[in-house]
Amino acid sequence: MHPADVITLESAVLRRWRPDDAAELHRVVTDALPHLRPWMPWAADDYPPATAEHFLDLCQRNWRSGESYAYAITVDDAIVGCAALERRIGPGGLEIGYWLHPDHTGRGLATTSAAALIGQAFTLPGIDRVEIWHDAANTASQGVPQRLGFTCVERRTPPRDPTTPAEIGIDVVWRLTRPGPPAPSAAAAGA
Repeated sequence: MHPADVITLESAVLRRWRPDDAAELHRVVTDALPHLRPWMPWAADDYPPATAEHFLDLCQRNWRSGESYAYAITVDDAIVGCAALERRIGPGGLEIGYWLHPDHTGRGLATTSAAALIGQAFTLPGIDRVEIWHDAANTASQGVPQRLGFTCVERRTPPRDPTTPAEIGIDVVWRLTRPGPPAPSAAAAGA
């Protein structure tokens, strides 16, 4: 079982990455590199077309295997970012990751995209929790789990070696667990 291929939001559409997205992905990432570089280890000084093609190939393989489910975030059919569910936090969990082109930040797209992915995650068998991880210095990323009702469960210290220029090396872990069935009321329990 896999999540939906296309998720329609009020102001955007999340859709599975396609092999023919390579040129547009390359353009969007290249344009956004100054914005992404402080936080994304893959946003090096250069983002050649082959890197975009490799990413899209990996997205296809990982979707088929169930390792991850990556979506292009689109507005008016134009790619403006990425959101993904990743199986990298152990059995029963999926981690949400996201990035946006700077022209599309501050509009709630990361939050609404993450909310949609939460809904998809909890339709998958065996998933009981969703997590969002970010570096403690990335306060913009911190707002997403806060707005969505996640609980901060850990600040990983001692710090790790930062992997990007803006990081301080302290991972903050936010968790949302699958809602359980409602507890029986006292009247239903025969009280």
